[in-house]
Amino acid sequence: MSDDAGLQALREAARLSPDNLPLRRHLAGQLLAGGYLADAEAEFRAALALAPRDAELTAGLAEAFIRQSAHGAALAALEPLLDTPGHPPLLGVLAARALLGEGDQAQAARRYQQAVSRDPSVSDAELAARLAPAPPPPPPQAPPASPHAAPPSTGPSTGPSAGPAPAYHTPSPGPADRATAEVEHSKVRFADVAGMEAVKEALRVKLLLPLQQPEMFAAFGKRAGGGVLLYGPPGAGKTHLARAAAGELGASFVNVGLADILDMYIGSSERNLRATFDLARRNRPCVLFFDEVDALAARRSDMRQAHTRQLVNQFLAELDGVDEHANEGVLVLAATNAPWYVDPAFRRPGRFDQPVLVPPPDAAARAAILRILCRDKPLAEMDYDAVARVADHFVGADLKGLVDRAVEAKLQQSIRAGRPIPLSTPDLLAAAQTIRPTAVHEWMATARNYVMHANDSGAWDELLPWVKGKR
Repeated sequence: MSDDAGLQALREAARLSPDNLPLRRHLAGQLLAGGYLADAEAEFRAALALAPRDAELTAGLAEAFIRQSAHGAALAALEPLLDTPGHPPLLGVLAARALLGEGDQAQAARRYQQAVSRDPSVSDAELAARLAPAPPPPPPQAPPASPHAAPPSTGPSTGPSAGPAPAYHTPSPGPADRATAEVEHSKVRFADVAGMEAVKEALRVKLLLPLQQPEMFAAFGKRAGGGVLLYGPPGAGKTHLARAAAGELGASFVNVGLADILDMYIGSSERNLRATFDLARRNRPCVLFFDEVDALAARRSDMRQAHTRQLVNQFLAELDGVDEHANEGVLVLAATNAPWYVDPAFRRPGRFDQPVLVPPPDAAARAAILRILCRDKPLAEMDYDAVARVADHFVGADLKGLVDRAVEAKLQQSIRAGRPIPLSTPDLLAAAQTIRPTAVHEWMATARNYVMHANDSGAWDELLPWVKGKR
């Protein structure tokens, strides 16, 4: 929640008058304008409970969803009103943004054109540019004619039409089933990851020990392989942990980005996913890492397009393997900032059945991270604990930015002095005063909503100590 006194006062007033619809509407709008998306979502929901078909409130809730990349949820909120004749055109523009986020450009363009034709004032130049069709590719150049080739016919064609075939469902060009992700060999070890001992131990037991001590695990019928879902706020070190797991094991590392999988042609994304798993199987032991996995494994109940649901089905099939030994030696790690958007089927035993929280570092871990970040720099006597105390709620990415900013200031001093001047504790403290934590507060607000109001299954019990402020 914001520290702004005005918002605090509005929140308190809404708590004392929970049925005051104008007050809740105003508070929700202020939260949305301030970028407090999780709190805005909660307030719009509370207001809609008082006025279920209010178009303005529905638009606000959809906007909050879209800005959190929950496009399926936005469409689900808008759909009842979109089916009503004469609905406000702004709802159509919001639906277009959500559809575009889901990858359905044709339907998004149709919704946008319908809305703008009814009310040109709702037009959005940036959205229109994103919806504009790409220019057609230049026609292929004909190869040079062979001196022995027959001359081209000038008579009328009697065969099938020579026009180009539509390419709506044609796989992208290039060799089939070739993975675009690359195999790396990580030099990072767990010793290079400060703090997070509980997370490291969970990764050791789940991923590393079955390969390091196969006889012991075979005696209990446990195979080497499986999956772990790392989740937590942005910048907390999930990707760094995945690289460290691969380095600790001496295994191959395949870092899979969305561009390696998603393709505009129907069926190609599934083939890319299969090719990526095959790449990992050919290089076993291998750590296969999917970042931002919620974009590939979103809840199918939120999806409106069959082909996007099919990608989730393909992902589940690849995790299971064609037989019980297909993924042996393939350690699948996935990371997400929003585990609540991942389809529940991925949490079934044998898949990502062990979600592991990668929390914001505590003071001791922050000091250890600072020590690692500064170890290759000229240093005076340093008090990392003092810096860690003032860098509350900083994640690893924030701490790296802090050190970078302090180094830049020290470099300017060194250049003026003509000699290297060691980095000191006051330099880091001064840099800490100029940086604010990037995303922890907002992430915690979203997590709090799910833990307190959507945790009937107990899936997010691990987050309870964090969202209740006990740590």
